[in-house]
Amino acid sequence: MNAHLQAWAIPAEAFPSDGFLSDRLEFLLRYAILAPSPHNTQPWLFRLNYNDVEILADPGRLLRVVDPHGRQLHLACAAALFNLRVAAEYFGQGWTADILPDPAHRTFLARFTLHASIDTSAEDVLLFHALTRRRTHRGPFQPDPLPRDLPGELAQAASREGAWLSVIDAEDGRHALAELISEADRLQWADPAFRRELAEWLRSDESRPDGIPVRELGIHDWMAFAGPALIRTFDRGKGQAARDADIAVHSPALAVLGTAEDDPRAWMAAGQALQSVLLRAQSAGIAVSHLNQPIEIDALRSRVAQLAGREGHPQVLLRLGYGAGVPPTPTPRRELHRVLLAQDTSKAPPH
Repeated sequence: MNAHLQAWAIPAEAFPSDGFLSDRLEFLLRYAILAPSPHNTQPWLFRLNYNDVEILADPGRLLRVVDPHGRQLHLACAAALFNLRVAAEYFGQGWTADILPDPAHRTFLARFTLHASIDTSAEDVLLFHALTRRRTHRGPFQPDPLPRDLPGELAQAASREGAWLSVIDAEDGRHALAELISEADRLQWADPAFRRELAEWLRSDESRPDGIPVRELGIHDWMAFAGPALIRTFDRGKGQAARDADIAVHSPALAVLGTAEDDPRAWMAAGQALQSVLLRAQSAGIAVSHLNQPIEIDALRSRVAQLAGREGHPQVLLRLGYGAGVPPTPTPRRELHRVLLAQDTSKAPPH
């Protein structure tokens, strides 16, 4: 197995249940780094203390063109936090999470602390086993509809985290959203700055620990070696718009996840809601991928909310269905030690 894919193969039996709190937290972080992120930037850092872990944003991995305010960066770090929660509960560990604990430090997004033991529920087991199986499925979906109760269950899961989820499965709604996605594709690809940023995160060499494999953008294998150069040079907006519109229309359902507010605290809620939805969909055998382009363009974002029939601020646009063809391989991950900061020795426990 590629060294950067080994992150997905975690031996759960190795959890140090009798070890120090810091040992347990470090093990749980192996699940945190499996969270999704835009362009697979993995924009998180962790400071491991004696009885808690601090989750911090890595400003060096901010996508300054498509995510200038750090909204998607917050969502990714919050999804990592949700993974921590799921893993802790599976191993019978109580926890608390303090969101945005220090307003003076804007990159300090959460503090996660372990507490006394708790009982593991059947739901804990279900979500935990989805952690290492979750994939982003960018290929075609089968035409079969979603299970009847699933949209409601996913909406309830999002609501528990402080977000809303609107599932659109009617043909006219999917067509309307597909048109917005096409429009956003054309606008983004016409922007040289967008193409340069995307090219920076494209990986024709899949031994790299981050970024997007060029195959996931529909670039043929024989062109893969030149993928980043092609992206920088040519406006592929028309072709990308047609491709994305087609997969949106032929997906059984699209879903918009949003929040009432649009600030860092709301983004943290949305990121945890997103990961809850993704893991529950995975548990139900449903494939998911992102089609966030119209949410990344201010002029189109409000139209997404209108099509979703909700007031508030769309944060994520998803498509859901049963995956067709070969299941996607996991995307690579940086090794845990590369995202760990030095321990804060001032928090040492008393002797």
